[in-house]
Amino acid sequence: METLNAIEALGALSQETRLEAFRTLVRHEPEGLPAGEIARHLSVPQNTMSTHLAILVNAGLAVSRREGRSVVYRARLATMEGLVSYLLKDCCQGQACLPTIETTKGQCR
Repeated sequence: METLNAIEALGALSQETRLEAFRTLVRHEPEGLPAGEIARHLSVPQNTMSTHLAILVNAGLAVSRREGRSVVYRARLATMEGLVSYLLKDCCQGQACLPTIETTKGQCR
């Protein structure tokens, strides 16, 4: 991950509603959630939620797909993994000491 990408991702997550939206998406992996359902979970107006979700998508932290009349959002876990790796890349004297999404697959459910 490049420094500017990390800054954009951190900036997107530095707002309470967006942070909670991302955490909600993580909890609903891999199915994702429609935008309206995310708004209901967080008690946020749908138009406001759409703006927040667009910021998460632009930062690479979420992706969307159309399903009929709904737009379903999913967390981009690889981006978060890249961000965490970027932030901690110099820990443990450069040795691989942190689990990755690949090494923990299947342990979440």
